[in-house]
Amino acid sequence: MPGGLDDVRFLTVAEVADLMRVSSMTVYRMVHSGDLPAVRFGRSYRIPESAVAEAIRLHRAG
Repeated sequence: MPGGLDDVRFLTVAEVADLMRVSSMTVYRMVHSGDLPAVRFGRSYRIPESAVAEAIRLHRAG
């Protein structure tokens, strides 16, 4: 199914922190403030890879 969940890749908070070169706490702050969309699975969060790419793109443009 195009555009469905089959195309979505989720990253852990640690993976996002590594990609963005920030601490895990910074990623949690971004998630809780709504700056970075995330899905909660149990006690952990997963962030769509596309949302991370968009956040980096906006930061570079800003």
